[in-house]
Amino acid sequence: MTLTEKILARASGKTRVAAGDNVWVNVDVLMTHDVCGPGTIGVFKREFGKAAKVWDPKRVVIIPDHYIFTADSMSNRNVDILREFVKEQGLPYFYDVIDDPDGHWQFDVSKGQTQKQYGSKYTGVCHTTLPWKGHTRPGEILFGTDSHTCMAGAFNQFATGIGNTDAGFILGTGKLLIKVPESMRFFMEGAMQPGVMAKDVILHVIGDIGFDGATYRAMQWEGPGVYGMNMDDRMTIANMAIEAGGKNAMFPCDQKTIDYVNERTAENGTKSEFEPVELDGDQKFIYDKVFDLSKLEPTVACHPDPGQRKLAKEMSNVSLDRAYIGSCTGGKTSDFLAFAQVVKGKTVKIDTFGVPATTKVVQELKDTQWDGQSVWSILESAGVRMTENASCAACLGGPVDTFGRLNTPMKCISATNRNFPGRMGNKESQVFLASPYTVAASALTGKVTDPREFIS
Repeated sequence: MTLTEKILARASGKTRVAAGDNVWVNVDVLMTHDVCGPGTIGVFKREFGKAAKVWDPKRVVIIPDHYIFTADSMSNRNVDILREFVKEQGLPYFYDVIDDPDGHWQFDVSKGQTQKQYGSKYTGVCHTTLPWKGHTRPGEILFGTDSHTCMAGAFNQFATGIGNTDAGFILGTGKLLIKVPESMRFFMEGAMQPGVMAKDVILHVIGDIGFDGATYRAMQWEGPGVYGMNMDDRMTIANMAIEAGGKNAMFPCDQKTIDYVNERTAENGTKSEFEPVELDGDQKFIYDKVFDLSKLEPTVACHPDPGQRKLAKEMSNVSLDRAYIGSCTGGKTSDFLAFAQVVKGKTVKIDTFGVPATTKVVQELKDTQWDGQSVWSILESAGVRMTENASCAACLGGPVDTFGRLNTPMKCISATNRNFPGRMGNKESQVFLASPYTVAASALTGKVTDPREFIS
């Protein structure tokens, strides 16, 4: 069986499953956030009763992160709905934006978008919070009310996005009926060359198979090239499985995985036991291809979908209005360090926005010193508009006062994960997806730029 089939077999109590089988699986973790959480709660109460209790409080994780730092009253109200439910149900894993369990969230417009506006529990983007707080474990089942839940596949976990109805059912039962997906294998050899990042790998692959090339399929990543990647690299790749239509991404478990998970579960007191699924010779794939990482170059996904692949060096004639680094895909500490490596000592030519994925990233950028200067200061000195308010922000548009949102037609190069028309705001805008290296180089020149011009 493939890695995905092994996990689904275990979770359904079967010795073996195959692609196309429909199986009831026991859920290890359910995640929801401020956009889908209120709807999920509504379904749960409608179907199980207003006084119903969730199947297991310790398996529910609630993370406000999408429409948070906005004056939009309905968005603020969504966070209050989550807080009321958490209090009612006694849920321990709620990463609230405020510390008062009886309070109400309201964004303070007078403080502006860049100054910190959150309490001690707030974390930021759900998909980066889950591994940071020890909720991603090898061999488990994770469902989340967000399409990029597939990012946790980096941890040898079956993780996929679901809708409010399915999530409401899980809240009441801890189970879900799922069809076992076919599996595709992407076998990585070699190593990435200077100037090339994991974002280039996934953009290359999506360009190869198309933005619907993995529809309802598991994207399994193997090979020596994969084992050479760190966990941030794997998360970047797994995150964008959905951009190829994938049901989930799946990475094998190695010592890097185990060390990462052990550190986070110990740090946060979350469940520490897990049982990875291992590779074996009995695997059937609907697609199987070898990729040489050493041959890949900085890559850009062009408007209007993630499958429109071009090499950055071929796009120097495309002028830009904005650059953006952030989101679950491109807002990790390693992403900002790569960005800072390019812009250090220089000045960006176009409006450039930086939104850390989590509050931990904010702190790490302020604590990390290069030549006596914090990376945060290096970015600001280069002209990057940084915000301490970690969130999804403009990655998915949001209300008009969202930090970095494209409110007028413009061309933006972004380290985010999705570029369908209107994704980051204005429907007439064009979004070009690229690695933090490429976004940084392009911010310096005002046009799409191969970062190898700045990286030796």
